[in-house]
Amino acid sequence: MKRSQRLLDKYFSGETMDYRQMIALFIPILVDQAFVVGLNLVNTAMISSSGVAAISAVNMIDSLNIFLISVFIAVSTGGTVVVAQYKGSRNELMVSKASAGAVSSVSLMALLIGLFGIIFHNPLLNLLFGAASPEVMANARTYLIGSSISYLGIAVVEAVCGALRGIGRTRASLVLSLIMNLTYVALNLVFINLLHMGVLGMTFSVNIARYLGALCALYYLLRLDSSLHIRIRDLWRVQLSMVKKIMFIGMPFAAEQMFFNGGKILTQIFIVSLGTYAIATNAISSTFAGMMQIPAGALSLTIITVVGQCMGSGHVKDARKFTKSFIVLSSASFVLMGLLVLPLFMPLVSLFHPPDEIVGDIFLIVLINTIAQIPLWSIAFITPSALRAAGDSKFTSMVSMLSMWLFRVVLGYILGIALDFGILGVWIAMNCEWGVRGIIFMRRFLGEKWSRHRVI
Repeated sequence: MKRSQRLLDKYFSGETMDYRQMIALFIPILVDQAFVVGLNLVNTAMISSSGVAAISAVNMIDSLNIFLISVFIAVSTGGTVVVAQYKGSRNELMVSKASAGAVSSVSLMALLIGLFGIIFHNPLLNLLFGAASPEVMANARTYLIGSSISYLGIAVVEAVCGALRGIGRTRASLVLSLIMNLTYVALNLVFINLLHMGVLGMTFSVNIARYLGALCALYYLLRLDSSLHIRIRDLWRVQLSMVKKIMFIGMPFAAEQMFFNGGKILTQIFIVSLGTYAIATNAISSTFAGMMQIPAGALSLTIITVVGQCMGSGHVKDARKFTKSFIVLSSASFVLMGLLVLPLFMPLVSLFHPPDEIVGDIFLIVLINTIAQIPLWSIAFITPSALRAAGDSKFTSMVSMLSMWLFRVVLGYILGIALDFGILGVWIAMNCEWGVRGIIFMRRFLGEKWSRHRVI
């Protein structure tokens, strides 16, 4: 016990915070990530009972959803960074202003993006997924319109949770996330499994769950929170100086996410051209990858608050030490998750009712991806989260955009389509891209430029 405490003190304690505070930040985020991924697995399994066309449509539109939602989630991350830095500098008044600014900015952006998705759903579907079968396209149309209507709801939840993570209130963030996601699964059980409404039922579930989550998030922020002191009029008041600080971090990240997820959509177009079985293989493999990434994903969110508070209080040495510790811990988590998930592959994959012809392909992709994640994922994703929390957003966004398009997209087309490796080639290209961006980010982190940025 004493030895483990010494190790925790050595690698996870410093002038800014100690390992106990870090664990208190991390555990709720870990539980949240586990529930989100686990519930996504359950949702994918439920919609798969409606047939291959249904799961293919949901997977196609989710790639577009991720592209559109990532824009306002990126801006909410900018809010998290600004709130965390003000918290680190102990400026409580500016913490409140930053939180209100994040919620109002993200909500407005989500409303505009949702309207775009509703108005232009047909051109978007024909442009991106015109090669899909008529049955898949009909399901995709229903799911895209329903998802677009729900964007404002999830934006409010993400913005409030981002602000709460910035001040270290990860438990409250967890509760709000659980309310939204558990409601989503419960309603899917009713609409999909009991009422057999398929994709239409899924759109009802997602809207009810997200707007219930938004109402709970606003109620917590305005009535229950004891430190932020935000009032309704604060959410309507646009403070340009605060919005500018949030956008300084958020907009480069939003541009990065648009290019990054735009590359994913282009990759999805390659996969659509390979047929319905390839789409289903990709969807199920992605769910397994999401399971493997639960602890590492939680660490990448936690490091934003940790490094943000370190930089806000002026402790650059702590920011460096904690980032290195998080990278090592994240890589170790992939070893653990691989040992847990791979032996359970057959019972887990059976939840998705896949055709026998694609089970072997799914296992090969999951095995290769599990091995590749151990050395590559952490340097590719933990490191830029830390750099961004320090204010080094332009560099991280530029690298992410270029590596995505030059390696994942171009190499994915070469391996998957030109050299006829199929869906396996697309996944190998993704693993290669992690390695390239990870090396570049580590070189940046080992230098001095990232630590000289000033956000507040």
